[in-house]
Amino acid sequence: MTHERPETLDSLRRPLRDLRISVTDRCNLRCAYCMPREVFGQEFVFLRHADLLSFEEIVRIARQCVTLGVRKIRISGGEPLLRRGIERLVEMLARLHGEGGKPIELAMTSNGTLLAKKARALKDAGLARLNISLDALDEAVFRRMSGGRSSPAAVLEGIAAAQAAGFAPLKLNTVIKRGVNESEILPLLDHFRHSGIIVRFIEYMDVGESNGWRLDDVVTVREMLTRIDAEYPLQPIDARSPGEVAQRWEYVDGGGEIGVIASVTQPFCGDCGRLRLSTDGKLYPCLFAAEGVDLRAPLRGGENDLQLQRRIAAAWAARADRYSQRRHAASGSSVRKIEMSYIGG
Repeated sequence: MTHERPETLDSLRRPLRDLRISVTDRCNLRCAYCMPREVFGQEFVFLRHADLLSFEEIVRIARQCVTLGVRKIRISGGEPLLRRGIERLVEMLARLHGEGGKPIELAMTSNGTLLAKKARALKDAGLARLNISLDALDEAVFRRMSGGRSSPAAVLEGIAAAQAAGFAPLKLNTVIKRGVNESEILPLLDHFRHSGIIVRFIEYMDVGESNGWRLDDVVTVREMLTRIDAEYPLQPIDARSPGEVAQRWEYVDGGGEIGVIASVTQPFCGDCGRLRLSTDGKLYPCLFAAEGVDLRAPLRGGENDLQLQRRIAAAWAARADRYSQRRHAASGSSVRKIEMSYIGG
């Protein structure tokens, strides 16, 4: 007889399901909503290599999280493809299995600019899913969003390589900022309709302390859907799993699926099951958290797996984070938040 392990629940009875791992705090772009170049310029001091978790340390932590109920792991950054040997980490994580021997779902979020040379190796190493950031097809708009770095052509080349490697369905993440790239919504849909690629539009979020976020800069999901539906009639489709933050829609004419993420206007904390591991080994229970639980020091101090697992479980059990709901109650705006480039999106 097999006995299912009791769910690992936080203080609001939310089960631990997803682990997001930031493998580097560096990025080759300077997107205004994440790493604005005015802050992350040439003088900015990034983490030393010795401060980063090793791949072996990451896998030790991930293994204990899987034991506690994690079913999906997403690798992020910064830009994860800047981490040397990232394919080896993918291969190591892809060997993890959850309850009943079921493999964990292994995904990655990338800006796509380096993907053309990496897509095949990532697929061969065991990466199952890819989300690629693309904020504009227009060259000038792209460069404005990315801090003047790279080009949409590089991302499109990476997307083509990912498709050729067998990643399907690919998801594209587009952050919409008023006055900058809302004009790109329809061109992006025109380009990717009937391609099998799912474009997902995200409200510009108040993450971190560096992006100068203002509510006036937010193009709401309602506005986006109104604009899209006028050109391409849409109908809603069901979420694939609990805790999914993207609302799913499909074209009435069969042109494919799109997604929208109302990260500002609609609270999404209610069934959130995500835990984040920072580049230097701190656990953050929320994208908008200010403080993390250090795992690197006990890990390097000789703590065994069971002790590590208990430390992670205790951190989750104490979790009461629901920032987006508090923001709606006008009480979250003064909370200091960790930078997204440090704990991943």
